[in-house]
Amino acid sequence: MKRINFKPTILVVTAAVLLSGCSGLNKMKKNADQINFKVTPEVLEAHAGEVDLAITGRFPEKYFNKKVTLTATPVLKYESGETKYQPVSVQGESVQANNKVISYNGGSVSYKDATAYDKSMAKSELYVNIKASQGKKSVDFAPIKVADGVIATSEKVVIMPQPILGVVREANNSGKYNPSTDAFQRVVPDEKMADIMYLINRSNLRREEIEKSEVKALEDYTKKASEDSRINLKDVEISAYASPDGSIDLNTDLAAERKNTSSAFLAKKLKEAGVDIELKTKYTPEDWEGFKEKMEKSNIQDKELILRVLSMYNDPEVREREIRNLSETFTEVASDILPQLRRAKMVTSVDMVGKSDEELKAAAKEDPASLNEAELLYAATLFDDMDDQLEVYKSFVKVYPNDWRGPNNVGYVLAKQMKYAEAKPNFEKAETLKNNEPIIKNNLGAVALTEGDVAKAEGLFGAAAGSGEEVNYNLGLVSIKKAEYDKAVRYFGSYQDVNSALAKILSGDNNGALRDLEAFQMEGCYMKEYFKAIIGAHTAKESLLFESLKAACDINANLKAVAKTDMEFAKYFSDPKFKAIVD
Repeated sequence: MKRINFKPTILVVTAAVLLSGCSGLNKMKKNADQINFKVTPEVLEAHAGEVDLAITGRFPEKYFNKKVTLTATPVLKYESGETKYQPVSVQGESVQANNKVISYNGGSVSYKDATAYDKSMAKSELYVNIKASQGKKSVDFAPIKVADGVIATSEKVVIMPQPILGVVREANNSGKYNPSTDAFQRVVPDEKMADIMYLINRSNLRREEIEKSEVKALEDYTKKASEDSRINLKDVEISAYASPDGSIDLNTDLAAERKNTSSAFLAKKLKEAGVDIELKTKYTPEDWEGFKEKMEKSNIQDKELILRVLSMYNDPEVREREIRNLSETFTEVASDILPQLRRAKMVTSVDMVGKSDEELKAAAKEDPASLNEAELLYAATLFDDMDDQLEVYKSFVKVYPNDWRGPNNVGYVLAKQMKYAEAKPNFEKAETLKNNEPIIKNNLGAVALTEGDVAKAEGLFGAAAGSGEEVNYNLGLVSIKKAEYDKAVRYFGSYQDVNSALAKILSGDNNGALRDLEAFQMEGCYMKEYFKAIIGAHTAKESLLFESLKAACDINANLKAVAKTDMEFAKYFSDPKFKAIVD
């Protein structure tokens, strides 16, 4: 419980009480009803798990005996007990103590304190108990009622934090799809490449080139693609090149002839293999791009100088002349770089088509080990029933025990089933497999929030920043618990559900809250209707209040008892329509 100092304030005098300066304790007790108490707010409210209390007391002129000390204790009384706030003492002008002094001519005192909220406080009354003392004598005043109940709408936040499914790993460094690490793709592009190399100024095919293993592998790859129902053969392309030495006319004719000999060779081979596809062909007279790429990867002396020449000059003849002027370097270029550019590049491009959804579902149930990680993770999402999803993710854990996504996703399903206690050890296991993974941090934060550890949850959600909109939603829940309602509205963003609506109710945007509730489509959600009833009470729209409250109580009869004591509806407690709904 926190204690806040008292501060003097100026109040409007409600009544003057004419008492003699020597009035005794009993006279002060008799006239205690002349003390004016103002409670702010008039009905207490629970925020961030506490009920704040602010009271201003005004003592009239000629009331306070100069030798008397009054000790006042605010007490919140409810059916199952009572909660006392911290006492405060004030004293007359002649008392030798350190309390706030109230003059014989009147005065005031301000008081603030807070206590932890308990749901029993909803139907309650706030009293001030006063004890007056003079020397060894004391007298207790009759308790003075100063307020009714506690509005605890903020405590109605639905703690259902959003977990995140682990489906995607970090990008493959090669830039190519790897089914063991990347996200599931049903259609995966792939290709096979082979080069036929030529001698300088020649375009004829050599046996050692056309019979080498990479050329044979491309032929077999293309043949399989044309026969396999799970592979779509897209293109077979031949690109022929000449190295950038010699005249442009010679190189143009040379590259064109290399295109012709290589394409005739491959066309004949594919026809013999029964592959019916039209080849795409092109040629490049002087392969300066290839030259630059090879130079950048080489260790040739004056490499940087040659690359600078390429950037400075666009004319191919000038380029060649400047490079040849580097006599020693050009000899190395001619022996190491230029022969690699005298070639025909053959590329077969395909789409690898994966299993159908039905095949994946069947395999996930019957033989999960036959699927790679991406396929098995995807297969789990194909099941509508969460128990089926859970079974697949548990199989994933067995087949791929070192992959953090397995235990994480088991925990995800359990969290979705509101089994956060069971989800927790799975999230912790995932963290041992991959520390500092933001997705896991979010999920551990969700568990902490359901356990009531708001500070821990907030720290974990902060560590999960950037891993999904779920994190912002969860921070919205934290903000409601901390009574930071405007911040909660910002965190919820485009979400529209009971919690986003609650944040708007608490921040004063009843119309926005109603829009969120109307947009929220969840069958059987009684809190949706209950919050609509509260909005009806706030905006004096009685039809909205009564219709929504009835709908909420029809879904969940336990809400009748809640509504009976909910100070949001205090003005309607005696209304026959209200009583008919909650009785």
